[in-house]
Amino acid sequence: MVQEGLSLKEARARISMFDINGLLEPSRTDLFDFQKPYAHPHVPTRDFVAAIESIAPTAIIGVSTVGNTFTRPVIEAMSRLNERPIIFALSNPTEHAECTPQAAYEWSKGRALYAAGVQFPPVLYGGRTFLPGQANNFYIFPAVGMAIYATQPGRVTDEMFIEAAHSLADEVTARELEQGLLFPPQSNILETEIKVAARVARVVFESDLARVARPDDCEAFIRSHVYEPEYRKLV
Repeated sequence: MVQEGLSLKEARARISMFDINGLLEPSRTDLFDFQKPYAHPHVPTRDFVAAIESIAPTAIIGVSTVGNTFTRPVIEAMSRLNERPIIFALSNPTEHAECTPQAAYEWSKGRALYAAGVQFPPVLYGGRTFLPGQANNFYIFPAVGMAIYATQPGRVTDEMFIEAAHSLADEVTARELEQGLLFPPQSNILETEIKVAARVARVVFESDLARVARPDDCEAFIRSHVYEPEYRKLV
């Protein structure tokens, strides 16, 4: 958000957090220092649905490890507030997911943009087949790792991870988005990683952090570092 023009204060104001003791707000005495920047003025509440209706978020991200906390009233509240509510139920394993894709699509009448921390099978709803996304770090860490290995930067920056996220999003086609898929298919994971790594490598070079010479073609440069299992014939 800051990269796109907001101040840090403005960006933080757009993020609210809710934990086992309710909404983070200034009257709470159990907050850690790192939580306080996200404790915005609000009436105290332990009611998640009430907090959603008051704050009107465009997205909810579940990392609670408590299964089924995104109940039907939660999804319906998000759907009243948003034409395309973003529902990320990221806790895993499967039984810890805040809600299933089947529930998210049914309770939002097929309008939810859903992803989980685990892979769920396709969902048939309203005559359409939806492909739930898996929001997992295996899309990002291997690509960033490859870019770092290849460019040997003096340090790793937040911008590298942000560029990786933008690059990953660009790999999703319009048809895949129409089917509800927010992440590229895993069947083409190597090509996705190479393209993301190339974008991250460009950021490294543009930031003058690389300790190798800048190549003419970053994608070809990354491909030259991909491991290929080639074995000598011993007989």
